[in-house]
Amino acid sequence: MIALVVKQFLFGFVKVDGTSMYPNLQNNERVMLLKPAKIKHNSVVVFNAYGIDHNNPEIQKNTKYVKRVIGMPGDTIEYRNDGQLYINGKRMPQSYITRKQRTSGTLHLTPELSEAKGVTLGTGKSFKVPQNEYFVLGDNRKDSNDSRYYGFVPKSKIDGVVKVFFWNSKAKVINSYRSSTVN
Repeated sequence: MIALVVKQFLFGFVKVDGTSMYPNLQNNERVMLLKPAKIKHNSVVVFNAYGIDHNNPEIQKNTKYVKRVIGMPGDTIEYRNDGQLYINGKRMPQSYITRKQRTSGTLHLTPELSEAKGVTLGTGKSFKVPQNEYFVLGDNRKDSNDSRYYGFVPKSKIDGVVKVFFWNSKAKVINSYRSSTVN
C-alpha cells in the first residue's frame, strides 16, 4: 500500500520516447519523475499531451511528452532574428545545448499557432505566457514537437519534473540546472 502511495503521489519512472531532448536525454532512457517538485525555468517536465497536441493524430489519453520549460506563467518571450531567445527582455543562456542546436529550427512556428496564440518568432515581437501555463521546447529544436506547434501547456497537465540518476553524464544539466538570469 505504501509503495502504491509513493508511486502515485511522490515519484515514478518514465521512458524517454524519441530524440526531441537529445543530446541531454536519449531515446529509450529511463528517468525519474518527481511529482511534487517545483517547476522553474529550464526544468525538464513530463506532461500529458492528450488535448494539447492536436496536430498528432496518434495522441492517446496516456501519451506523455518530455520537454524543457522555457517560459513560466507571466513571462514575456521573444525570439529575435539572430536566433537568440529572450525572456522578460534578458537573453536566455542555453548552455545545455550548442549554438547550432539553439538556432536550428528555433524560428519555426506554424501560422495557425501564430495567429491563434499570438506567438511570433523572429519578428522582434514578443508574446506573454498565460497564467497557469508554460512554454516548453525540446532540446533538439530541429526535431521537437513542442510549444512552437501546439501552444502553451497548462499546469494541470504537468505530471512532474524529470531527474536522472547521478551517474548519468547529463545529471547536472537535467537535475540541477539553474537559471540565474531569468526571474
